[in-house]
Amino acid sequence: MAIGKPRGNKRPSGGSCSSTVTTLLLVMVCVFGIWMLTSNSITSPSNTPYDDSSYLKSNRKIPIDTTQDKHVDSTNVTSVYEDKHSDLRIDVAPHDNEVTTKDDQETGQNYNNKLDDDRDWLAEIEAEPKQEGANNVVDDDDAESLNDSDAGKQEAEEHQEEQEIEISTSDIEDNSDGSKEKTSTDDERKHKHKTQKNEVTDDQQSDAINQEDDIRDLEDTTDQEQKKGTDNQDEQEQEDDGPIESHSIAAETQAHVENQEARDVRNKMEQAKVELIGANATIPMKAGDSSVAKGDVNGYIDSYKWGLCNVTAGTEYMPCLDDGIKRQCPNEPPVCLVPLPDDYKTPVSWPQSRDKIWLHNMPNKALSEFKGNQNWIKVTGEFITFLKGALHYSDFLQEVVPDIAWGRHTRVVLDIGCGVANFGGYLFDKEVLTMSFAPKDDQESQIQFALERGIPAISAVMGTQRLPFPSRVFDLVHCVRCKVPWHKDGGILLLEVNRMLRPGGYFIWSATPVYGTLEEDVQAWKEMSALTVAMCWELVSIKKDKPNMMGVAIYHKPDSNECYNVVKRHQPPMCRPDDDPNFAWYVPLQTCIHMMPMGEMERGSHWPEEWPLRVQKPPYWLNQTQTGIYGKPAPLDFTQDYEHWTRVITKTYMNNLGIDWSNVRNVMDMRAVYGGFAAALKDVNLWVLNVVNVDSPHDTLPTIFERGLIGIYHDWCESFSTYPRTYDLLHADHLFSKVKERCRIKGLMAETDRILRPGGILIARDEPHMISELDKLLRSLNWEFNITLINKQEAMISGRKSLWRPNTYTE
Repeated sequence: MAIGKPRGNKRPSGGSCSSTVTTLLLVMVCVFGIWMLTSNSITSPSNTPYDDSSYLKSNRKIPIDTTQDKHVDSTNVTSVYEDKHSDLRIDVAPHDNEVTTKDDQETGQNYNNKLDDDRDWLAEIEAEPKQEGANNVVDDDDAESLNDSDAGKQEAEEHQEEQEIEISTSDIEDNSDGSKEKTSTDDERKHKHKTQKNEVTDDQQSDAINQEDDIRDLEDTTDQEQKKGTDNQDEQEQEDDGPIESHSIAAETQAHVENQEARDVRNKMEQAKVELIGANATIPMKAGDSSVAKGDVNGYIDSYKWGLCNVTAGTEYMPCLDDGIKRQCPNEPPVCLVPLPDDYKTPVSWPQSRDKIWLHNMPNKALSEFKGNQNWIKVTGEFITFLKGALHYSDFLQEVVPDIAWGRHTRVVLDIGCGVANFGGYLFDKEVLTMSFAPKDDQESQIQFALERGIPAISAVMGTQRLPFPSRVFDLVHCVRCKVPWHKDGGILLLEVNRMLRPGGYFIWSATPVYGTLEEDVQAWKEMSALTVAMCWELVSIKKDKPNMMGVAIYHKPDSNECYNVVKRHQPPMCRPDDDPNFAWYVPLQTCIHMMPMGEMERGSHWPEEWPLRVQKPPYWLNQTQTGIYGKPAPLDFTQDYEHWTRVITKTYMNNLGIDWSNVRNVMDMRAVYGGFAAALKDVNLWVLNVVNVDSPHDTLPTIFERGLIGIYHDWCESFSTYPRTYDLLHADHLFSKVKERCRIKGLMAETDRILRPGGILIARDEPHMISELDKLLRSLNWEFNITLINKQEAMISGRKSLWRPNTYTE
């Protein structure tokens, strides 16, 4: 009807028909358009298959039905977020349960846009280059716990519902950059609140991954704030650091940011990261990531500053020395760094190192020149080379006493006054593990040679105190061309050998009294013979090794008390019953003989299993009534410890830490328990020194020897008895937190740096707060390192020692 026309005024009939047709056409077009729009917006998701790869390569969005009476098939939506990036250990699925709720339908377009953001984030992860040694690490035990977590998923979800974490990405962006505005609607917030009860949103994932850039942006806008109160803030941060904050770049920069708003932003991102990655992410760190990249440690509190050790020993500084009377150590562990020798080179790899080492790595020129005049060592150009006479010598000994049976019956050997450790070096070929020791001396100290060659050795002296080993653990004790006066002082030194030698073991002695004709040699032999008879040792053989032009006497220790029981007058006397032969840390030597074990289940009453069976079989004297370190029956504790370290080393250490194990020879387990770590490495071309801490509630060192491995007692509040730069890898399982209870942690880190070679590796597993402190210490030392969160109670840091040294000396 035309407005303003008289009601009775009608159009001609032809015009009316045209108008009707036009109207019908318009209606048809509208209907067709509506049908087309409807068909495009309600495409069945079941006909649109998606997976990670196709999703990353396309710009398509997962269709969301915004109508009130339709629901999108959630199975196809969640398939986009299937965790196919297991090495990242980051769950990128924002919704594990029903995806499309009523709120989802109402905010379908916003959710669709969020999926695009997730696609971009995933694509960024896919394109990110992987760094060697920076893969995320979860050892096998932790993987099992992750599998078990499915069974307890409902409990975890209920716990998350109680927390009701609500973090808005738009809020974070608004706080961190004033130029950005909040874009989240009330509906989006309502949607996020519901979904965050089960998982962290994808925007939080992106923020958690990119928090380093956010914090650096904050740092740029707060330059003036960073200059105020840095030292006090650092100290406060050291106390407040959490398990995740410890290893983040954000943790470093926060110490310089006073702005409370920026701090709130960081806390939100860290909280999102905790929920996002749980306890399974590895974060690579480099010295260049912080102010210490150029040797500047001023960005840290004073306790993390370093200086060179101001001592006359220079590059060969050993804080603790044994002069034969007592072990002398500083009152406090040194917190200085030992300088490196000029022209220091990466040590020659084993087995070539057994025959030659770099001359310049032995900076004591007088020692090198002195030994260069001997017939078993030569200086050839840049190398020191060693002769191979020990090959014949070891064969000669077994020919004399076949029961020695190198590698099967005789596995663990103590070499006294070892020279340059030729004897132990060539016994490796016979599956024999030899612990060598000799005193430190300007001319005669050859332990540094042994360790540079890749042969087990410590600096020690037989004086007035027991050696740091338990009783009855060495299968054989050897002393060739040794000048030890065994027959003097009531035989006190030979009685110490008797304490350490396993019942039924052998003592091999080669010295001038054995074959010499001088009066003093003859007299010494008479006194030695009388002493060994009184000790009930049997002289098995005296033979002359013609190629080496020396005579060798081989003694056999009894395996029972039969001989002692028939002797009417004991001289030396028997030891008091309360004298524990296993006490060996700062214990004076005694001129007495300890009784042989008498019970069938007493340690030492039977010879161990042959190698290699003995390495994995629980010792016969561990019984079900004994409680092990971890609270289970001792045999089960032993077995599970071995299985645990086998899994960890196989699945983690060998593949995920970026370690070239072909360059690893000298290894120390700084806090060994049953020796499971060393046992798991038995087939690798290296050796492990197991250190049992003197404050350990259980003495497990005898168990370590029983399984054919070597170890030593030590207190890490003191320096270790070795030269600088003597180990390729140090393993510390919950050591630093234990030591911190009694002494300065910085002193232990200085000792770690001292005994580790440049380029050497430290693997430390500990409580997260301790890993946080190690993070700061390694940064101050300019080390490169990775940090892995294993679970809420444990983290791991693996660092590589650098060549950096400070320019100043300690006061």
